[in-house]
Amino acid sequence: EADTLMVIGAFGAVGTLFSIAGGVIGDRLLGAYRSLVVGYIAFTLGYVLLLISAVSINVAMSLMGIALASYGRGLMSPNYPTLFQTTFSSQEDFEKVYPINYSVNNLGAFVGQYVFPFLTLIIAYKGNFMLATIMTGLSVLSLIVLRKPLISGADDIDKTPVPLNNWIKFALLSMAMLAVVFYMFSDMDRGQYIVYAISAAAIGYFIKLMLASTARSTALRMGTILIMILLTVAFFVYYGQMMTSMTLVAINTMRGDLFGIIPIQPEGSMVMNPLWCAVAGPVIAFITNRLEKRNIFISTATKVGFSFILTTIAFAIMTAALLNIGEDVVLRPEVFLLVHFFQAFAEVIVGSLVVAYILSVAPKAISSFSVSLFMVAMAFSGIVGAVLSTHIALDKGAKLTQAIAVESYGGFFMALTVFAVVLTVVAFVSSRVIKKMLHAADEWDKQHPKVDTNPTA
Repeated sequence: EADTLMVIGAFGAVGTLFSIAGGVIGDRLLGAYRSLVVGYIAFTLGYVLLLISAVSINVAMSLMGIALASYGRGLMSPNYPTLFQTTFSSQEDFEKVYPINYSVNNLGAFVGQYVFPFLTLIIAYKGNFMLATIMTGLSVLSLIVLRKPLISGADDIDKTPVPLNNWIKFALLSMAMLAVVFYMFSDMDRGQYIVYAISAAAIGYFIKLMLASTARSTALRMGTILIMILLTVAFFVYYGQMMTSMTLVAINTMRGDLFGIIPIQPEGSMVMNPLWCAVAGPVIAFITNRLEKRNIFISTATKVGFSFILTTIAFAIMTAALLNIGEDVVLRPEVFLLVHFFQAFAEVIVGSLVVAYILSVAPKAISSFSVSLFMVAMAFSGIVGAVLSTHIALDKGAKLTQAIAVESYGGFFMALTVFAVVLTVVAFVSSRVIKKMLHAADEWDKQHPKVDTNPTA
């Protein structure tokens, strides 16, 4: 179980880790639009290799397929919101719509995760990979067809030819990124330190740019991004438990149909997360719009504080259920549905609004790289969360008992709940600090109107 949890955590981390390079590629080499097209081509080729490996049972080819899919995700993650933002007339419109976009993504995730186990029985793994290949291929086609409207408001780099030197740098960087995947999965014990090292290097480079800025206002705004990134790391350690420790608990304890009528397998409990995320986006957008019409404006940092309240509630419910589990060591699916409800709403707040916030304050020249720091936070916290979750893993052949469920599972989630309360306080204090830093930045701009506030990477 411990090995499985580490592999799951690593797979989730690799794609987001690649977004560091994806941000640099988008900002400095290809532009957001071309990076997005190349990313979806990599997705398509990755699924083609997975399809072939499913037919021929070729492990090496499947690893290459996973590497290409992870690489595609790395290019997509920072460049999609960057390009998406340029299609709106104002930052306010973008922030209102982005949570709904987040829900659309999760609607696809919900359908895919729920249908996949049933489709596997009919068309096997090769059939699923064939469907994925077709859909990612259609994504490439749609990007090409919609090229003109997509780049009409984009940065200059998307509208001008790319020099050969940039393509060479891109190719070399791509090969290095793909090589990292093989090393990580061949040696997980050492591979996790690659995530730590690259994450530290990315944040260190961002701090270097912040300190080198000639405009104090830019440094202050970049400082608020760092604070938000630290809060994001803390949050996604909790989010990572959805895929690791909570899924493990579900596999070992969840039994029965949802509400007695909806069939669901313990291995598929994660499907509840995108289900609620798809619901949460429009709900959060509606609440935000209603508040703004009444001239009530809540900052992104404060909203992140509310997300920690929701996380605390989610983990408190899980803790209560485990501490009161019966001798049959069984939890109903409804418990997990309720837990995922609160955590999903928290995820949509952090997952969509933090990215929108970063884009609103980051210097234009490093906007994609700044967004990639959000992905770095996800990658780093994914590995940390996986390491934490191994504390409740059972040895091979061990049987789960009521005592183990209460002491091991219950104690683990109790500790996480208590720490979530502490993080909630930290988040609201950080909100006040960020507000003061942004105010100071605005005041500095008023006093120094001629200073360039847009540093280059």
